[in-house]
Amino acid sequence: MIKVLLVDDHALVRAGLRLLLETEDGLTAVGEAVDGLDAVRQSHALRPDVVLMDLHLPGMDGVAATERIVAELPQVRVLALSTFDLEEHVVAALRAGASGFLPKDASPEELIEGIRIVHRGEATVAPRLLLGLIGTFVRPTRPRAVEVPAELSGLNERERQVLELIARGLSNGQIAEEVGLSVSTVKNRVSDVFAKLGVRDRAQAVIAAYEAGLVTPGERGR
Repeated sequence: MIKVLLVDDHALVRAGLRLLLETEDGLTAVGEAVDGLDAVRQSHALRPDVVLMDLHLPGMDGVAATERIVAELPQVRVLALSTFDLEEHVVAALRAGASGFLPKDASPEELIEGIRIVHRGEATVAPRLLLGLIGTFVRPTRPRAVEVPAELSGLNERERQVLELIARGLSNGQIAEEVGLSVSTVKNRVSDVFAKLGVRDRAQAVIAAYEAGLVTPGERGR
């Protein structure tokens, strides 16, 4: 069972997150905190596996709270959440020690998967945010080309389309709507793409798409 601490100064948000976790096997909300200092205290008292941390909190903000929790309780993973997905907020959270960053408008599916990813000790950043960071800090290995890059030659046309939509930040549900497939079929296609590219998550898939020139910074989903 993955124990999750919910940190947000809005009771309605915490209630919604708790309800979401209660519908998922293997996840449980062990407590709630209303500000950064409370989050630090609750983390020491409850020893959660993952802290869902809103960055914009009264008093001690989420970045400062993340830094303290990670320093004092290195076994606890922090997944940062924010309504503001500006690059500087992502960078600040990751530098503070967060294992991932998701916008608050992420789908329930993305949020649950994000919790599981950081609990495994891996990192996750929403694809649409990751593409912006890559564009800021990394140069593509080649300009966007018309021909299919060698790195993607193992993908069929539909799989390349799915990869491009992943890299634009679309969720599985949005991809299903875009290409006219069921969500379960899209999930299977996404798994096939990961396997063929040799990547483990959506963040690595975005990097692969960027390096192959399939997408460029500035391209966003809906």
